[in-house]
Amino acid sequence: MSEPEKRYFMLNKPTNMVSQFIGNEKVRQLGALAFDFPEGTNAIGRLDSQSEGLLLLTNNRKVTKLLFKSKVPHKRTYLVKVRYVVTEETLQQLRTGVSIHIHGGVDWMTSPCEAEIVPDPTIYNITDENNEYSPYTWLLITLTEGKYHQVRKMVFALGHRCKRLIRISIEDMALGDLPPSEVKEIEENEFFKLLKIENWQ
Repeated sequence: MSEPEKRYFMLNKPTNMVSQFIGNEKVRQLGALAFDFPEGTNAIGRLDSQSEGLLLLTNNRKVTKLLFKSKVPHKRTYLVKVRYVVTEETLQQLRTGVSIHIHGGVDWMTSPCEAEIVPDPTIYNITDENNEYSPYTWLLITLTEGKYHQVRKMVFALGHRCKRLIRISIEDMALGDLPPSEVKEIEENEFFKLLKIENWQ
């Protein structure tokens, strides 16, 4: 019996949806999407239920190890809306490293990352409904590590609560203008090229 064809997808995950097909029935799951995924499809990595944006899916089980468990770190970029005005000093702290609590109550110093203020998030095809009663700032943060809730914990440690978190790219795989809840299938060679994964065959 031959193996099923390997297929690859990108999804603009909406908020209030978990990154899995099976789980707590009270939470909206990937199976609620109007798309016929092949048997054996799973998310590569995860976004928590309140986070939005780029989520990769495939029925090729090797991809998670190649992308997130390889010796070569892969860049992930997030558009982040935080409460209050972010200062240049805070940006520099994000860039150089922030002490956060991770699993087991351990203090972890984050690796250096890229961080900048985004004056207009709509250039990333994001709708920003300005219904805030307090000042806020949009940030662009690029990481090469991914501890649980890391971005949320980083900004919180510096006095800024995360209001929205949208992953817009992984390496050269960009969300672009893909609407929320929409799925796009990607050809295999292009998929690995954009993610900068070599020797995948």
